[in-house]
Amino acid sequence: MFLDQEGLPTAVAIVAHNHPFVIGVDTHARNHGLAVLTATGQQVDSARFPTSKAGMARAIAWAARRTGGDLATLWVIEGTATYGAQLTRAVAGAGYEVLEAPRMNARAHRGAGKSDPLDARRIAEAALPLEENQLRHPRRGEGERAALRVLVAARDHMTGERTAAVNALTALVRAVDLGAEARRPLSNRQIVEISRWRTREEPLAAAISRAEAVRLARRIVALDEELATNHDSIETLVRATPAARLLDKTGVGPITAAVCLTAWSHHGRVRSEAAFACLAGANPDSRIVRQHGPPPTQQGRRQTPEPRPAHRDHHPYDPRPRHPRVRSAAPH
Repeated sequence: MFLDQEGLPTAVAIVAHNHPFVIGVDTHARNHGLAVLTATGQQVDSARFPTSKAGMARAIAWAARRTGGDLATLWVIEGTATYGAQLTRAVAGAGYEVLEAPRMNARAHRGAGKSDPLDARRIAEAALPLEENQLRHPRRGEGERAALRVLVAARDHMTGERTAAVNALTALVRAVDLGAEARRPLSNRQIVEISRWRTREEPLAAAISRAEAVRLARRIVALDEELATNHDSIETLVRATPAARLLDKTGVGPITAAVCLTAWSHHGRVRSEAAFACLAGANPDSRIVRQHGPPPTQQGRRQTPEPRPAHRDHHPYDPRPRHPRVRSAAPH
């Protein structure tokens, strides 16, 4: 509930007030389950469609016939950035508003059966009572932001692969005497030198170890070149976006700016200070959470219980058992 200009409480609009129909979509790799509900929660129909282009076109046409072609119909799709990404673009291209499915309490439906039509209906039912400031708008999947998302994900993969290769190479040259100084972490210069090693006459185990060391070193050198190309591509795209101003900040480079842009996505993503704190990886103030509600990324998340304190009579250096019943029977 909000306050108007005169300080009087005003009613908050919810999805059921603004949309005559809500379509819930349970997405999968091969088929999508759809359920059409009215604003009062009554189910109109449900069906399943394949995830091909023809199947998605049939799903949109099927939904239009059930809703009378009303473009005010709201689509609530699960996994708008994964399994439902293509359907999200197709539905948005048809002129409908699309939202990410809200988080639901799995315990509330435990033992009540599970199927694609049921899950689609529950998705639509969960969106009906939501207020406008609680809606989860999907991230933009086009332009520089979508390209940066792909490049950042590729960089994370290459960085992890390089770290694993360096660790494997370091362990190998420390276990087998191949003539490399490995008392300290391998430097880039040492890795380049190892990649240029040639085969020589030596025992079989040493020859195999040397060949494997050369392979790992060459892969590390290739990953360094790919990471440099990835960095240049990210910087070029970041400078073509509004996030280019972040590069003028101290300590902010192209990679950090790209991560900020891909995480922020669009206007309305940071709807409150609690949502910003969650996006930044910080713990939101409890007063902000009570005022604005939990951010979209924390709705439905289980809280980690606090650790139980140690027994008040237990000393950290006391060798006796901690449990009081066992301690009473233990010799003193």
